[in-house]
Amino acid sequence: MPFFKPVLFILFLILCPVLTQAQIIRIDSTSNWKRSFRAGLNLNQASFSSNWKAGGVNSFGFNAFLNIKGNYKKDRKSWSNEVDMLFGMVNNDGQGFRKTLDRIYLDTKYGFDFNENWGWFTALNFSSQFAEGFKYTKDANGVEQGNLISNFLAPAFVTGSIGFEYTPAESFKLRLAPVASRITIVRNNERYLTVDSIAPYGVEVGKTTRIEALAFQLLAEYNNEIAENLNLKFRYLLFANYETLEMRTIDHRVDINLTAKVNKFVNVSLGGILLYDFDQDSGVQLSQAFSLGFLYTFQNYKDKKK
Repeated sequence: MPFFKPVLFILFLILCPVLTQAQIIRIDSTSNWKRSFRAGLNLNQASFSSNWKAGGVNSFGFNAFLNIKGNYKKDRKSWSNEVDMLFGMVNNDGQGFRKTLDRIYLDTKYGFDFNENWGWFTALNFSSQFAEGFKYTKDANGVEQGNLISNFLAPAFVTGSIGFEYTPAESFKLRLAPVASRITIVRNNERYLTVDSIAPYGVEVGKTTRIEALAFQLLAEYNNEIAENLNLKFRYLLFANYETLEMRTIDHRVDINLTAKVNKFVNVSLGGILLYDFDQDSGVQLSQAFSLGFLYTFQNYKDKKK
């Protein structure tokens, strides 16, 4: 059924705007909670007849994201919660489905303000992925083989921290945590010996966890409309274990995403991830994705203009 996927794609384009409103804002000035919900689905597809002389590969792919926030604020006390998920796959003819994006990030933080900009906080966050990850290489016969290198809870990171938070504006926050601990989880880590034959992702073979009991963590986040219908979201995370403190063992992760709203229903986004974690790889890891698709948002407050 060569035309099945294109027809599905066209039907989705026609029906999605009818079934949902792109953005809903219902202001609730009586609540101490600020809630927001953002979900998006982006599709891409290409197909060619057997006599198409310009060449090409039939393909079908998607990526989806979900971001939910619930932030409580009363007097000097605050409680912030975020769920941030991203997943994408592409199916190139003859290769089957392969991942393009995969992220799970959960964060909760309790804070108490000293003044308008500064306060102390305690936080807990979790990060991992949804599905198996493979590295594809060709064998001696030129046949491509997939080697399992990651999975859900392999690795996963649970980090707790206590420190100070600087919030000069709603769009920016900086956490400085001189007291932080991290648990690295690698479930069934004997399956990932191609990553490291001794300690995949820093967890020794035969064990499932590694505890870094005392460390320093820095988290900087920026999320704002930098121009009309143009949003920039940036997150930088630094983690330094006091026990093994040196430049090459300090972990860095940068997530950046630029989203442009084309009209009521359509948005374009460009995102990337830069990761340096010596326990995973001695080099810098990079990931980049471009997408065009639909965005649905709901919130019970109106964003402040900057």
